[in-house]
Amino acid sequence: MTGLMFFSSCSDLLEEEPRAIFEPGFFETEAGIQGGLTSMYAHLRYIFGQAYFYNTTLTGTDEVTYAQSADQNFLVMDLSGQGPIDPNNSRADVLWGAAFSNINTASGIIEFGTEAGVSDALIAEARFFRAFDYFLLVQTFGGVPLDLGAGELMFNINPSRTSERNTVPEVYTKAIFPDLIQAIEDLPEVGRLTGTATKTLARLYLAKAYLTYAWWLENPNNIPTYPETDRIDPDGQSAAWYFQRAYDIALEGIENPGPFALQETFYDVQVATNDRNNELLLFADHTETNEFYNGGSLTWGNGNAPDNFAGWMMTWNYTVLRSSSSSSEWTNSVETVRREAVQPLGRPWIRMSPTIGAITNTFADKTNDSRYDGTFTTVYRANIDRAPRISGPVYNANGLEIQAGDPVLTFLDEEPEEAIDYLSPASLGANVGAGVLPGRSDFVISPSGINRIVYPGLWKLGPYRTDSGDGLGEPNAGSTRPFNIAKFSELYFVAAEAAVKGATGPRSARDLINVLRARAGVWKWSNKLNEEFVEDRSAEMLANTPAEIDVNYILAERSREYYGEGYRWYDLIRTQKWEELAGTYQIGGMGYGDRTAQTITRSIQPYHYLRPIPQSQVDAMEGDRSTYQNPGYQ
Repeated sequence: MTGLMFFSSCSDLLEEEPRAIFEPGFFETEAGIQGGLTSMYAHLRYIFGQAYFYNTTLTGTDEVTYAQSADQNFLVMDLSGQGPIDPNNSRADVLWGAAFSNINTASGIIEFGTEAGVSDALIAEARFFRAFDYFLLVQTFGGVPLDLGAGELMFNINPSRTSERNTVPEVYTKAIFPDLIQAIEDLPEVGRLTGTATKTLARLYLAKAYLTYAWWLENPNNIPTYPETDRIDPDGQSAAWYFQRAYDIALEGIENPGPFALQETFYDVQVATNDRNNELLLFADHTETNEFYNGGSLTWGNGNAPDNFAGWMMTWNYTVLRSSSSSSEWTNSVETVRREAVQPLGRPWIRMSPTIGAITNTFADKTNDSRYDGTFTTVYRANIDRAPRISGPVYNANGLEIQAGDPVLTFLDEEPEEAIDYLSPASLGANVGAGVLPGRSDFVISPSGINRIVYPGLWKLGPYRTDSGDGLGEPNAGSTRPFNIAKFSELYFVAAEAAVKGATGPRSARDLINVLRARAGVWKWSNKLNEEFVEDRSAEMLANTPAEIDVNYILAERSREYYGEGYRWYDLIRTQKWEELAGTYQIGGMGYGDRTAQTITRSIQPYHYLRPIPQSQVDAMEGDRSTYQNPGYQ
């Protein structure tokens, strides 16, 4: 295992020497334990921000479909006739490989840490990460092995070519729950460094694990599990008991926040200048100050971990936009929006796109709710003033002159009352098949006109650099921003979902959801207008909350809050709403100017609720391998 470094935004850093392997003697010293812990934070970069795994968490849901340049890794995840998911092309292998090596490191720290004389708090960080990885694995694959070759939850140094999968209840009750309960007991309220594990973080994951396991026990749509086992808790507790525990633990986290809190606005959570804010409980960190500490090149990304390149996937090729050097005839000669390392832009890969329903239904309220504006890039502005400068004048839609910072293309919030004039050929629409409205200098596309090649970008994951000077910076490098993994806000969602499922307590599901809806109604900045926009529309947001909250409403709110962050597939499989909410979607075609929305049907089968065990794992095993693979993928 290669140890990297976990970088924080302050001067408190975790440093270590790169190490190829950990062995028991390494964990006999405090320095060894510290090195093992540092590698555990570094391993997050191999999962979060890794775009192929990111794809598996979103493509095929109601949030995301594949885009025009998608390769097979993205196409198959859509389950819409582009090929089957199988053990070779499912990029859930990213998780399998990174998680088990980290679990073994965690077991070494837990096993030898006391002898090394380190504190219970440091050992608790390893307990958190062992539970964290097992929780990801059990949601993704079903039951997974607790014995890596030396015994259940024991540190292993000898290669093993045999493996036996434990059942889902065993993974939860033997590994996840005990480790998190102990972690809550021993972790500090305030992390020893920026971004390290705390009681609040462990409470969030224990509450999420209880919630997820409660749904698993209930199994409302008879989704199969594997290895096959009765949906009976070994301790004899019911699904209702676990829903209640999820509620109670989440509320403990809300009421005992330590240094954590909700940011004042949704924009504050997402804007790059406020990264590592105190709403964030865990993130895979990166930095622009040093390539070694960043985990990747600062000038060029090759599309491999540990780069954070997830944000490229939902970025369309806005650099094809063209304006004119003449007001009297359309010359199609000026590249007005160039690739730049700023949050609204970044490096385009065109692998994933939002569905039309995500734009029109999930984010139906774009007036009061700030989360649409704080999620997407909907206006592409001329950056002709960045070095090398492009001299003007420059003319755009309707032959009107534009300046640096003016909109070149706008994705409209709603269908306009006046019909858009979509020009023919498509190149007359800024080279992307966009249209014009009278008096406007920007080209426009309506919500129903987005397709697999032109669509609003994902602003919240866009890059940010402070070293660009007056130029375009380094947009081809992986993002030097942290990839956010866990947020304080999710405690409200977990408690609300548990309340909908029957948990009782002092705060109702509606009360909890309204905390976040009220926050979403508070504006301080408009990305669409690119200017300060101070408005408090929280009263309107609260007035629009249904009197009765159900699971589908919780899921819709979760999508508004966490769109494009990698939550969605897990939310849909937990609640067994995947086929109901994502079985069909709408999107335009592959070409510029293809604005005919098509309704696409997905073939989501019950066995798809588990990802296949990677073929590389199965091939490496000795003995009878026939029962190791999840059903449907043999």
